[in-house]
Amino acid sequence: MQIILASANKGKVKEFKSWMRGFEVHAFSDVMEPFEIEENGMSFKENALIKARAVYEKLKDKSSIVISDDSGISVNALEHAPGIYSARYAGVGATSAQNLDKLIATLKQRGLKKAPAYYTAAIAIVCQHGEFCVHGWMFGNVIDTKRGDNGFGYDPIFVPLGHTETLGELPESFKEQFSHRANALELAQIILKTMKR
Repeated sequence: MQIILASANKGKVKEFKSWMRGFEVHAFSDVMEPFEIEENGMSFKENALIKARAVYEKLKDKSSIVISDDSGISVNALEHAPGIYSARYAGVGATSAQNLDKLIATLKQRGLKKAPAYYTAAIAIVCQHGEFCVHGWMFGNVIDTKRGDNGFGYDPIFVPLGHTETLGELPESFKEQFSHRANALELAQIILKTMKR
């Protein structure tokens, strides 16, 4: 079963490939000319479905399954920002480092050394059998200082509940088991396994 990921984010592609052993996984840029997809939804679910639909529509092989993820971090004290704008928090075209620096600066402006936060992942599946979407979450706190080089995005300032280390400090095996994306993928795999029959 061929799965096409509607993402060019190298960190996400690497995570999906490690989580989805047993499936043939390709980034959409491996099977077609990359193109821009406007994420103008009002929720993680809407954005994930927009991306998956756009790639599926351009596929020549309609027996392939397209999976898309839309995810981000929300900080309770910042009115749940950056939320769906996590990838462009510092502006359109901003790098992960710029987004991270902006969140740290915002925490410092508010006098927050530590604040409750959560990651959300919505995984959309679009295929000849229909459209599906599942969600996963990981709760914890953000801090105003970067720690660790593992992971990507906001991982160096996110401390999962029950831990003292950031996702940037914890081993990658931790994320593979407990992250928001891992939780959502567990549910997505149930759907994919029913299609294998």
